[in-house]
Amino acid sequence: QVQLVESGGGLVQAGGSLRLSCAASGRTFSSYAMGWFRVAPGKDREFVAAISGNGRNLYYADSVKGRFAISRDNAKNTVYLQMSSLKPEDTAIYYCAAAFGTTPIYDEYDYWGQGTQVTVSS
Repeated sequence: QVQLVESGGGLVQAGGSLRLSCAASGRTFSSYAMGWFRVAPGKDREFVAAISGNGRNLYYADSVKGRFAISRDNAKNTVYLQMSSLKPEDTAIYYCAAAFGTTPIYDEYDYWGQGTQVTVSS
């Protein structure tokens, strides 16, 4: 079992930055690939970024490439999402998730956090 708790969301102006964190329980954190997804009002869940267990493989949605950066600290059981050049369309609830393989497909993630709200004002 893995429990995930996100933090770092909030209200930011367009062009600003935020860093989301996701703290994981358990001693096998490095065994899991981690992903970030988001759900905007009236839209389906969208893949944002993923990182392999050893941190060497990174994947990004085209909509965030060049603006967001995913990273992890296995010693702290934490994954991060650094978000820069934020746009109003980035407004969503952001969820972190854990999977056995690095994938953009949300069905393949076994554990999910409760989400953190990010609101970008224009």
